[in-house]
Amino acid sequence: MSNPWEEISLDDYEKHMSLDSVRQLQALDSIMNEQFAAYPVETAAVLGVAGGNGLEHIDTDKFRRIYGVDINADYLGAVSQRYTQLSGVLECLHIDLINEAEKLPQAQLLIANLLIEYIGYEAFQRAVLQTAPEYVSCVIQINSDAEQWVSESPYLRAFDRLDEVHHQMEEKALTAAMNEIGYSLILQESCSLPNGKALVRLDFKKNEV
Repeated sequence: MSNPWEEISLDDYEKHMSLDSVRQLQALDSIMNEQFAAYPVETAAVLGVAGGNGLEHIDTDKFRRIYGVDINADYLGAVSQRYTQLSGVLECLHIDLINEAEKLPQAQLLIANLLIEYIGYEAFQRAVLQTAPEYVSCVIQINSDAEQWVSESPYLRAFDRLDEVHHQMEEKALTAAMNEIGYSLILQESCSLPNGKALVRLDFKKNEV
């Protein structure tokens, strides 16, 4: 059976995420600006790049290569069309992170925002080990209501199948999973959202050997 993310239209996803009652697209755009600027790196991989929200903050004087990774080929096509100014820097990769982590290229910075929820901690560990970054910056959603983790919206039906792949996230569990593979927490920030939800940014640095 296909992954539910292969069936959700980018239009439905982005309209839902940008609603005033959700405001996750806007919050993530601001966070990604900070993520791209935070560390002295030249290469980065963005896992779950979707339509490329936040990529406009990429400084082409700083970065020589950015990998945009997603399971939905239509999303990647939209990214390529939207960000022609990143030609020569941005490379879009169609990869199923649960089953094809070995296809990931190495990068100095790994960004994974609202992605770990849909692949689980173990698959994320495999992705990190394959990418072998110096820094990992990720955003997870913390829900006040574990049952109602997708915000109410006119586009709610588009997300019906996500229950099949969704994992409830928890800061301590993610930190423990990263510790297991040699990464230590160096930053934790929280951004409150409507509907009692929050986006929590957790950054990790590879331990010195």
